[in-house]
Amino acid sequence: MPAVSKGDGMRGLAVFISDIRNCKSKEAEIKRINKELANIRSKFKGDKALDGYSKKKYVCKLLFIFLLGHDIDFGHMEAVNLLSSNRYTEKQIGYLFISVLVNSNSELIRLINNAIKNDLASRNPTFMGLALHCIANVGSREMAEAFAGEIPKILVAGDTMDSVKQSAALCLLRLYRTSPDFVPMGDWTSRVVHLLNDQHLGVVTAATSLITTLAQKNPEEFKTSVSLAVSRLSRIVTSASTDLQDYTYYFVPAPWLSVKLLRLLQCYPPPEDAAVRGRLTECLETILNKAQEPPKSKKVQHSNAKNAVLFEAISLIIHHDSEPNLLVRACNQLGQFLQHRETNLRYLALESMCTLASSEFSHEAVKTHIETVINALKTERDVSVRQRAVDLLYAMCDRSNAQQIVAEMLNYLETADYSIREEIVLKVAILAEKYAVDYTWYVDTILNLIRIAGDYVSEEVWYRVIQIVINRDDVQGYAAKTVFEALQAPACHENLVKVGGYILGEFGNLIAGDPRSSPLIQFNLLHSKFHLCSVPTRALLLSTYIKFVNLFPEIKTTIQDVLRSDSQLKNADVELQQRAVEYLRLSTIASTDILATVLEEMPPFPERESSILAKLKKKKGPGTVTDLEEIKKERNSDVNGGTESTPVNASTVALPDSPLQGSLAELVTGPRPRPSRLNSSRLAIHNLQTGVPCLFKGFFTSEEHSGFWLISLNTSLLSVCMASELNIQSTPSPSADLLGLGAAPLTSSAPPPSSTGSLLVDVFSDSASVVAPLAPGSEDNFASPDLASSEVVSEEPADTVHDADELIHKFVCKNNGVLFENQLLQIGLKSEFRQNLGRMFIFYGNKTSTQFLNFTPTLICSDELQSSLNLQTKPVDPTVDGGAQVQQVVNIECISDFMEAPILNIQFRYGGTFQNISVKLPITLNKFFQPTEMASQDFFQRWKQLSNPQQEMQNIFKAKHPMDTEITKAKIIGFGSALLEEVDPNPANFVGAGIIHTKTTQIGCLLRLEPNLQAQMYRLTLRTSKETVSQRLCELLSEQF
Repeated sequence: MPAVSKGDGMRGLAVFISDIRNCKSKEAEIKRINKELANIRSKFKGDKALDGYSKKKYVCKLLFIFLLGHDIDFGHMEAVNLLSSNRYTEKQIGYLFISVLVNSNSELIRLINNAIKNDLASRNPTFMGLALHCIANVGSREMAEAFAGEIPKILVAGDTMDSVKQSAALCLLRLYRTSPDFVPMGDWTSRVVHLLNDQHLGVVTAATSLITTLAQKNPEEFKTSVSLAVSRLSRIVTSASTDLQDYTYYFVPAPWLSVKLLRLLQCYPPPEDAAVRGRLTECLETILNKAQEPPKSKKVQHSNAKNAVLFEAISLIIHHDSEPNLLVRACNQLGQFLQHRETNLRYLALESMCTLASSEFSHEAVKTHIETVINALKTERDVSVRQRAVDLLYAMCDRSNAQQIVAEMLNYLETADYSIREEIVLKVAILAEKYAVDYTWYVDTILNLIRIAGDYVSEEVWYRVIQIVINRDDVQGYAAKTVFEALQAPACHENLVKVGGYILGEFGNLIAGDPRSSPLIQFNLLHSKFHLCSVPTRALLLSTYIKFVNLFPEIKTTIQDVLRSDSQLKNADVELQQRAVEYLRLSTIASTDILATVLEEMPPFPERESSILAKLKKKKGPGTVTDLEEIKKERNSDVNGGTESTPVNASTVALPDSPLQGSLAELVTGPRPRPSRLNSSRLAIHNLQTGVPCLFKGFFTSEEHSGFWLISLNTSLLSVCMASELNIQSTPSPSADLLGLGAAPLTSSAPPPSSTGSLLVDVFSDSASVVAPLAPGSEDNFASPDLASSEVVSEEPADTVHDADELIHKFVCKNNGVLFENQLLQIGLKSEFRQNLGRMFIFYGNKTSTQFLNFTPTLICSDELQSSLNLQTKPVDPTVDGGAQVQQVVNIECISDFMEAPILNIQFRYGGTFQNISVKLPITLNKFFQPTEMASQDFFQRWKQLSNPQQEMQNIFKAKHPMDTEITKAKIIGFGSALLEEVDPNPANFVGAGIIHTKTTQIGCLLRLEPNLQAQMYRLTLRTSKETVSQRLCELLSEQF
């Protein structure tokens, strides 16, 4: 063991540390530590009082043991006692122990605070420094509350020593960062600013850090610091390295203070005072001039300090953006760093130049370095530097160099790192669109982008090219020809197939006059890619095929053969199977005029901002990509699952007029005219919610037309109806659109159908649902009688209704699930509601291996309910085989508000025994809710209007389920109302709004749910314009919590 000298002070501590280091195993170390802990504990509990030296020694041992990773559960009081010692070393060990081992919840915190207050009041600079260090190290809210008022007084006191001022400033900074609400702004704020003129540069450095943080939150309070900071900065940058001897770092005077002052100035705009502004400009010019001087030392510390000040000065120049001369000089200085051998300097130069490129004064200067940046993109070894080079190319791009930059980025994309490919794809797509002078170049660029990096081309990219092609007639023919040629490659990316399928489906007739791109060749080319694609792409191609039936009647038979094949009609994927069945049926029974109307060319999209910008902004984060504007998406959602998208409400990205004129005639023999339509109005196919079996789901739609034809599919039924756009802004519902009811129903406000609409309804009458896939050639079996009238009778059920209320409450906030189940029968439900209309699919499953005979389900409604609810159903097969399932469709119309639910009575024979089952059908008033968004002011204004006692219903009840916030939100949304965020002053409360739609009237509804977690209680308040509605909704919703 090495000898311990006399000067080491605590011999026992040195011996203990030496013993620990000499331990040969972990077990030996633990044994030695336990022995020492037992010795220390006996010393602390002994009758003999310990002197200060012994306490200090043992507390140091405990601290060392704690730092080795062992828990310490005693000795805290002895450490607190050391704080009252007048010896520096003992007080120092006490504060060190407390800073490390005492937490803010300790019972000793009051004693510690008293000891700290005594040291702060002692005016002994050494003791004050120890106390301030302890406060900063702990930094708890309790410390802030106790000392945040005293520390500013110490900081600005005239008799406080410089070292204490430094500690006080940094301690106050620490407390402000952890608990800003406990640091009051007062008279001391104006006095602390004058510390920037202090003679001691350490005080100035600490004060600058404090003022910079405070000025970010309270800029007006510290506005006077600007002139003082400029004055101090001027004195530093004009001084020689020998003037500030103690604060000169490798021949750079006070680099840390200079950087902090420059950051402080970035909290404010350029100084208004001409003298201060001129002096600041001189400082910045001096810093730029010094950067050009030969280095005074070859050591890296000198260049690091010098460049730190330079880059912070450039950041200030960019922040002010008011001095063209300085901006250009900064750009030139950064340009020299682009080829520097130090990687970090190249990275910082590229990053700073990205910001400079957004300034009108320096943009042209940045563009002069384009070749250097392109070279960096090709040769740089560090991927982070290459990424910054891509950012800079994107920032410096304009109309004059767009084609060069896009070409270079496309070339680099082929060998780019996988981590940045998606970002490069987004930037290329944005630049190609933003600076497209010739839209043929834009189409070529996007198709080339898909070819090179198809896996990284998001849906937003190819959606956008489709939108632009549809909106510009002059590029449609060229786009059709280009994608046709691109699809002839042996290997095509799936995104290219999507674009080709859509464009040829819409504009294939424009190139059909060329024998090389005849209709049959177009179809065969697309169909050759069919089996290699995913299900969504194949679904889109099926929609292209039905479009071809309209565009090219001569290949109708070929397409029907494809649709009729077993691989389509019996496809394992229900989406593809349903599309094939319905498209085949549509092409079989519809006349040419009907096809021309239903399959009409898509109307132009409303001009909107590119969604690619939003994706890039989300990927890069706010404030990191230049020239990006906020993109706001608003969506209207149908009640209980159906979703109808509305266009983005944003400003349009300006696109220049295309000079493409007459070039199509040179490419093709001549376009083929589209088939004639029934009328000249622009008709669109409604795009139902993603995931729902529906017609033309893969195609875009124009969603802003106030009236349009939509094709809604009821499993495999085709019906065409006229719909009007919903005017009520609504919120999404969590339930899915399972039955294809995403289309809007006929409403009382909709205009009457035209003669065209009548013709369509006559041709496409509702047909029976198909239980199993049809065999080839059996598509004629689709024709079947209309839905029969409901077997609704006014009588009571023969036996007790099973779990009536429990089943109703189970389905209040959801639409799908198992309604009833016993050992014989399972009844499942899938339902969809929109405004006052709904459709419910009831599935009856035979769980046995024996047939059900005389199977008769009947809906039973009271006389009162019959006047409020119109139900139509279709009879089911009276025989249900063992293990089989049959389906019944119930069409629902809400005439007026109602209280009770209809009863479903099922009678059948099983094994010679008569079975009679009755259950309540979960058709409740809230199913006809339309969620409504409203602002806080509108909500409370409407709340006051519904203040009559008969309009309000309130219920206070005990929570039946765990009070989980997210589950509560989901239930309120599932109930049908919109969940209004940040409306109630109490953030723990839940507020909702909506409209109950009936055929005769619309009833506004406001709700407020107030949870009490401590009492496990809720208070639910509902206000509507009708007393019975308030009562019924309150009953239904209360049972959910």
